[in-house]
Amino acid sequence: MNPVTLPASCNRTAAEALLPELVAAIGSQPIAIDGSAVSQIGQAMLQLLVSARRSGAGAVITPSAALLDAAMLAGLAGELFEDEPCAEAAA
Repeated sequence: MNPVTLPASCNRTAAEALLPELVAAIGSQPIAIDGSAVSQIGQAMLQLLVSARRSGAGAVITPSAALLDAAMLAGLAGELFEDEPCAEAAA
């Protein structure tokens, strides 16, 4: 399956639009989520990503620096990423 690509602006509207695609991707293999273009992310998208990681076979998320920063600020880096990234990686 092709990776699910997150938009640059991951606000609530983007999370609502992405939900059906993520639900359809749940299966026996982890969902690949490309977040490398994210420049802004809100709480709704962070919650959706946590849900994707906990659903089915999970998800593997490739973060941008902004996504990584937001996850670290929210205390979710360990929940969202395979290996919890260090603070220096986000800089």
